[in-house]
Amino acid sequence: MTPAELSRTVVRVVRSAVDEGALNVAGDAVPDAVKVERPRPGGGGDYASGVALKLAAAAGLPPRRVAEVLRQRIADQPGIALVEISGPGFLNITLDRGGRHEVVRDILEAALPYGYGDSLRGQSFEFADVSGERGRVVTEVVARLLQSQGAIARIGRTGEPLPLVAAPGSRLSALVGVDAARWAFLRAARHDRPRTDVDELLAQRESNGLFRVRYAYSRSRALTRNALELGFEGEVGPVPDGEVLLGLLSDHPGVLESAARHRAPDRLARHLEAVADELLRFQHGVLPLGDEKPSAAHRNRLALAEAAGTVLAGGLSLLGIDAPEFL
Repeated sequence: MTPAELSRTVVRVVRSAVDEGALNVAGDAVPDAVKVERPRPGGGGDYASGVALKLAAAAGLPPRRVAEVLRQRIADQPGIALVEISGPGFLNITLDRGGRHEVVRDILEAALPYGYGDSLRGQSFEFADVSGERGRVVTEVVARLLQSQGAIARIGRTGEPLPLVAAPGSRLSALVGVDAARWAFLRAARHDRPRTDVDELLAQRESNGLFRVRYAYSRSRALTRNALELGFEGEVGPVPDGEVLLGLLSDHPGVLESAARHRAPDRLARHLEAVADELLRFQHGVLPLGDEKPSAAHRNRLALAEAAGTVLAGGLSLLGIDAPEFL
């Protein structure tokens, strides 16, 4: 279950509780979307929601009482293993591990647009055209992130998206190439100075985040090719040793929404680095070793690796950076 699916599940539960009279809340007070996020320190589960705190005033009840009304109803939904209440009324939700691997199917079916949503539908944003290279690149990507969440985003007088190129005459782009320059501008947080060390931006080593992300993507494609040579393909199924990677892939829609809301492409860049690092660790168990025959576990691991590669390619695409199959 993805964060977007979990959000929709919680909204359905809230509406059901209101319709049944368990919560005396006016219809227009029921949210169209509910934010779910990783639990704060001290909280448990896979995700947490503060929906009970937001509904408390409209329901005329303490937040914890609202949370108690919703807790079991959410726990009874498919894909949910446990719901607990923490703090003033946060709902800590643990997903059913048996079905967690279904996120792989979601990714492979959605392909590059996996994680796109409609949480910002109906909202419109206008940005002034800027002349500085970093400003142009960041504005363009922020607009694309907003659009990925259903918003309307316009840049400059024409309202057309800026082209996926760096500004003409850019010194950094001329030295390291457009993709490396874009990564330097986008990886740095808004108030941080971008890393412009030419040797580092061009280095093909672990310290170079863009290299790790692109290398991990190319490895995912190589795994597919190698598996075909061995006579098997990926198949969605449980991957007990892939929980960390599954968690990162499940987080991807929430990362895109957060990056859009906060106008922070660096959040997406950092997330891609985390996915790449975990994929590079995980890859060693994907293919059979020696005389070992391909098994269901190998097919399931391959599907997970392919899903991770899809997320990496989709994220780089939003950043306007190429994802080469061969590196």
